[in-house]
Formats: sequence, structure tokens, C-alpha cells
Amino acid sequence: MEGLRLLAVALTCCWWPPGSQGKTLRGSFSSAAARDAQGQSIGHFEFHGDHALLCVRVNNIAVAVEKEAKLYLFQAQEWLKLQESSHGYSCGEKLSKAQLTMTMNQTEHNLTVSQIPYPQTWHVFYADKYTCKDDNENSQVEDIPFEMMLLNPDAEGNPFDHFSAGESGLHEFFFLLVLVYFVVACIYAQSLWQAIKKGGPMHMILKVLTTALLLQAGSALANYIHFSSYSKDGIGVPFMGSLAEFFDIASQIQMFYLLLSLCMGWTIVRMKKSQSRPLQWDSTPASTGIAVFIVVTQSILLLWEQFEDTSPHSYHSHHNLAGILLIILRICLALSLGCGLYQIITVERSTLKREFYITFAKGCILWFLCHPGLVCISVIFSDYQRDKVSNIHD
Repeated sequence: MEGLRLLAVALTCCWWPPGSQGKTLRGSFSSAAARDAQGQSIGHFEFHGDHALLCVRVNNIAVAVEKEAKLYLFQAQEWLKLQESSHGYSCGEKLSKAQLTMTMNQTEHNLTVSQIPYPQTWHVFYADKYTCKDDNENSQVEDIPFEMMLLNPDAEGNPFDHFSAGESGLHEFFFLLVLVYFVVACIYAQSLWQAIKKGGPMHMILKVLTTALLLQAGSALANYIHFSSYSKDGIGVPFMGSLAEFFDIASQIQMFYLLLSLCMGWTIVRMKKSQSRPLQWDSTPASTGIAVFIVVTQSILLLWEQFEDTSPHSYHSHHNLAGILLIILRICLALSLGCGLYQIITVERSTLKREFYITFAKGCILWFLCHPGLVCISVIFSDYQRDKVSNIHD
């Protein structure tokens, strides 16, 4: 088990999650980047309500006026149609189809995005008079530093909410989750500590489960701290968002190894296992090898998913190939675990042990299938609600 802990740390540390990106954006409008991509992508946001707001401040208004700097806002569906269109729109034609345009001729600009019937994702692009030129004239034009805030209306209708439609409610969700962990800890901490100190056949399992739960609680707390700050400035605490990701991955790796070691150990040597020592940690070379292989596979898929996912926070909606493979892996493991435990339950004579095995099997299978089930259910919801449903498990 100590080797797997070191493996978990190594796999997780080899890619420390990047800091979360907020909805207060800071950077520079670049003529070169805009020309190369036919419009510099600044960001995207899910606006909702009648008084959503885009506020931008530029530090060098003289250069912005000289370059005829503009911001272009496209609805996500319309932008996707333009990208997939076979008409071959030119650079100027694409920009002309923007739903909203803002000319930057002042230090501070406010653009109200109103009359949105339902939450929609909007893409923000920067372009100027050099964007659609074919030559490299003025390629070294000075960039324009900016700060942009993307805001939705709050409960009173004022544009002060930094959360997009797909992120609304996450602050409250993590607060309740932290509260639940705190209450459960107050109730069970002492008895759990005494059980761990006492030792016995369940000693290792209790230690691993406790560690996994502590990591999950730490992830929830880090997310709550991040979102508490995010609700005020639209940036949050990027380090806490990354820390939450780290804790979550480490917890998943521990749980996978625990359940796989138990399942593989029971399946491979169940006929030799002492019936008087239920749930004894059985670390045979075969069971450990299989568990390590599957855990490493799961870890690689997790890291692959993180690299491809552009979500600004620590939850992921499993839309890419790695996420789909993770779901398939969980389903296969649940079936394997269920078959292994069923064989053990059928030969167990003790009613008490059999009831315990059944309860434990239900909990393990539920843990494996919870996320795939929620992802499948989320298909019936709209895009901005889908990530919220998936996030319940994350």
C-alpha cells in the first residue's frame, strides 16, 4: 500500500493542475494574434437574464483608437455554424456576422447583453484594422493591456454576479458539502479513531477509507475557499482550485486501489481465505499487479482528461475521449466487482457476514456507477445544466 501511495503522489505531481481562470480577465489585445487567427479569442461566458454586462478597461486608449480596436461577441451556436460552414467566409465577412460589436474609443466601456431568453454561451474576440490584412504591415504595433469583467445579474437584477450560468450555485453547493463533512466528522471522528487504534482485520481498510474521505473533504474545502473569493472578484484563489483537483485525484486513486485489491484478492484466493477474517487485506502478487495496472490506467486517463479539458474549475464534464474511457472503465470495474462479490456471497454460510458483504458490495458498486449514471442523466439537460449534474459527483 505504501508503494501505491508513492505512486499516487508521483502521478498527481507530474502534472500539477493549472490555476483556475476567473471571469475577470487580464491580458493584452494583440494585432499579431488577431491577424493570425482572424480574430484574437479573449474568452467565453454563459450570460443569462436581461442585464448581463461586459465591462472592459484599456490602458492605452490612444493606440486603441489608432488601430480602430473592436470587440466582437458571437453566440456559441452562431460561431460554430460559421466555423463549420462550407461557404468559405472571408475574415471580414466572419466578423461582420457578430451579434454584438463594441468600438473601443474610451478608457472604459460597458456593454449590456440583454433580452436573453435562456442562458447562452457567448464568445468574445478582438480585432482591429490590421486583422484582415494579408501583409505583415505594422506587425510590431504596440499591444493594448486590458482588464475585462463578465457579469451576470444577481438576485436583485444588478450585474454583480461573476458566475456564469453553468457555474451558478457552486458556491452554495460546496458550502453545504463542507458543512456535511464537518457534521459527520463531529459525530463519527472519535469512534473511528478508536477503531483504527484498536487494529484488527479491518484496520488497513479503515485507514484507506478515512484517508480518502479526508482528501475529499479537503477538496470540498479548497473549492469552497476558491469560489468564495471568486464570487467577489471573478478570479478566486487559483492555488486552492488546483489543490482541490490534486486532492480529488489522489482520493480517487486510493479508492480504486482499495476496491480493486479487495475484489482481486477475494477472486483469486477466496478458496484459501480464512472464513473467520472477513475483509482481510489480501495483497497477493497477482491481485496487487492487477490493481496497480488498472490504477495506473485510470491515473493516465485522469491526467489526459485534465490536459484536454479547458474547464476553469476543478470539475469536468467528460466530453472528451479520455472522459468517455474513464466512464467505460468504471462500468467494467463495477461489473467485475459485482461478479466477484456475488461468488463470495453465494458460498458464505454466515448470515451476518453475508449481510455485511451485500452492504459493502452495494456501496462499492454505487461508488463506481454513480458518476457514469449522472453523466448519462445529464444528457437530457441543456449545456449549462449538464456540468452542474456531473459536478455533483466530482
